[in-house]
Amino acid sequence: MTAPLVDRQSVIAKTRPYSRIAVIGAGAWGTALAAVARRAGREVTIWGRDPEVVRSLNEENRNNRYLPDIDLPAGMKATTDLGEALVGAEAVMLVTPSHTVRDISRAVAEHLEEKTAIALCAKGIEAGTGRLLANVAGAEMPGHPVGAISGPTFAHETAKAYPTAVTVAFDFTHEDRLSPSESAAARFALSLSSETFRPYISDDLTGVEIGGAVKNVIAIACGMMTGAGFAENTRAALIARGMDEMKALAEALGGRRETITGLSGAGDLTLTCSSRTSRNMSLGIQLGQGMARENCFEGRPVVVEGEVNSVSVTDLARRMDVAMPICEAVWQILHGGADLRATFAHLWSQPIMGEPKALDIVIDHPSGRTAIEDFAGVFA
Repeated sequence: MTAPLVDRQSVIAKTRPYSRIAVIGAGAWGTALAAVARRAGREVTIWGRDPEVVRSLNEENRNNRYLPDIDLPAGMKATTDLGEALVGAEAVMLVTPSHTVRDISRAVAEHLEEKTAIALCAKGIEAGTGRLLANVAGAEMPGHPVGAISGPTFAHETAKAYPTAVTVAFDFTHEDRLSPSESAAARFALSLSSETFRPYISDDLTGVEIGGAVKNVIAIACGMMTGAGFAENTRAALIARGMDEMKALAEALGGRRETITGLSGAGDLTLTCSSRTSRNMSLGIQLGQGMARENCFEGRPVVVEGEVNSVSVTDLARRMDVAMPICEAVWQILHGGADLRATFAHLWSQPIMGEPKALDIVIDHPSGRTAIEDFAGVFA
């Protein structure tokens, strides 16, 4: 017997979108998300520090600094006044670099309406404390539901309204379980939905955040091996085993392994590890080609989230006693002065293990002692 179709209209009818959304951060991703919300019919105000960016958004419907070739939807308002951006906002998207989340959350908290929903659009783990960014923001904005928006998204493509899918994740309260369509996650998802932008809903905020933080580090590893001259076999292996590292850390922190197989894990990881558009992948390629870090990106001071995250992710994994050899290798190369060839040779010559988690077997690698010499020959 064929199962009856779900009456999706009846489900949607029970969910109320947020009418007015504030976007904090007028970089490429913040601008793209503001465009998404506007196309979905929301009233949108975007806050930025740069007066010229704000002017171009207001007067030309363009972000001349970050997305100069894209015409943005009309009707968005931009401002350099944080308080003005947040007046009457029912929901807020924080789209600033991960290392600024605590400070910007503290500043935003002063202007929020009661119980305004906050979605973090940065990916990472706070350095020093090892806290996930939602925990950081939540500590600075008590009383407000804090979640995350994550997935395989390049800002340029999203701003152009290419078909894109993301995960919207919030921890569910008891009330959310009783009425999931009224949860912040559901309301945010509906608020951003359009013909080309498709959100999915998750109650596993921890798993989604871990996926977003770790994938940047794995992308640097993929870039390093690509820059060194290796090809698809190597990259696919790093993606697959990198995803296993993501699962292990998520599970250790109370997340679900299955979340890592979704958009915020496997989806985002695959995208970031497959394109030079990713700063993480691009940095890795340049380092793999033998370029000194200070000369990468033509010497420009480009912020690469995976470079920052490699410290916080690896530190957290060590604290939790979670083995993450790929992330550890990236940390050793970026921050420990390790040789790239020798480090990856060691990675590839680790003891042979079972792939299913339940298969507890470890065998010495037969080429472990000669791996560095052999790997150097392959590099050459």
